[in-house]
Amino acid sequence: MIVKHKMPRQTDDAVNRVDTLLTEIRSLILAARKAAVRSVDTLQVMTNFEIGRRIVEHEQRGSARAEYGKKIIEELSIKLVAEFGIGFSKRNLEYMRRFYLEYQNRRPQIAQTLSAQLRDPLNAQTTSGQSAIMSSAPGHRSPGKSAFLLNWSQYVFLMGIDNADERAFYEIETAKNGWSLRELQRQFDSSLYERLALSRDKIGIRKLAREGQAISKPQDLLKEPYVLEFLGLDEKARYSETDLESAIIGKLEHFLLELGKGFLFEARQKRFTFDADHFFVDLVFYNRLLRCYVLIDLKIGKLTHQDLGQMQMYVNYFDRQVKTADEHPTVGIVLCKKKHDAMVEITLPKEANIHAKEYRLYLPSKEELRRKLVEWAEEQEAKP
Repeated sequence: MIVKHKMPRQTDDAVNRVDTLLTEIRSLILAARKAAVRSVDTLQVMTNFEIGRRIVEHEQRGSARAEYGKKIIEELSIKLVAEFGIGFSKRNLEYMRRFYLEYQNRRPQIAQTLSAQLRDPLNAQTTSGQSAIMSSAPGHRSPGKSAFLLNWSQYVFLMGIDNADERAFYEIETAKNGWSLRELQRQFDSSLYERLALSRDKIGIRKLAREGQAISKPQDLLKEPYVLEFLGLDEKARYSETDLESAIIGKLEHFLLELGKGFLFEARQKRFTFDADHFFVDLVFYNRLLRCYVLIDLKIGKLTHQDLGQMQMYVNYFDRQVKTADEHPTVGIVLCKKKHDAMVEITLPKEANIHAKEYRLYLPSKEELRRKLVEWAEEQEAKP
């Protein structure tokens, strides 16, 4: 007679322990792969920096004519492409040359870091570059080592930005937020730098280039205007506030990216009641950096003082009934298609935590926003 032995059944606890172990190992593997990619990206960027440096220094020892430099790059490209591939095309070598010229203030200790990477790529992670952007941003000096935190494609894109302060801002924000090249391009196309600058004083604008978007007070959250081109709503078509709200919920990840740092979504059409009357806040968010609620009301028509008064009531309710004692005051934003600055200024107290901001359903013209920024700066200079 053949006796069949049954395999013991795993208990739920055993299964859970295996699942926990699997999760931990999976996280470790993914983190290692991500670190390896970062290491390769950093090595490529620093190698390209060094190639650019050698090209520039060779040119300086040779003829002063521009034709000499072009001829050197052409000859280099032919030989390098034959041996190493299309990555060393004439155009890419020109980028490397320009890269060195744009970022040569980071030269100290880069050669040392590169040597360490080449000797031991796994152990030579970019720990020396954690303060890279901060230490090399315009006007900022730090004893920390300088390096590069983005990949080569992102630096190629950044080299297309002429304004050094604007370029430094996008580099800082890309590194801080882990933006992909596509996200970086979208933020640039939406004129994030100009929109943040329009909501700041002169000192705040200078800080953008040194620190990026630092969040320490409610005004740091604001942009002018907010750009919602990702919603896919036609500017000329008729749509309701409900349509706008539904489109935002459908593209919530994109909307959170547009809002900025630290935002968590809590509710839509949040209801509260006074004396049997029901009121609804369109969108409720929480900002973990400021530790406060942020309420957003959507308006597609002409902004009125009643809209601002209604938001004041919403903010008062959250401050008195919802927020805890250790949280900061609630911020209210009325997102409208067109605001009237004079009416807003008269209606709201100077220190109010309520703000009226315009939105656009298309990418704004950078020239228009830059013109506004110049006009705003002139107005600030004219004030006593």
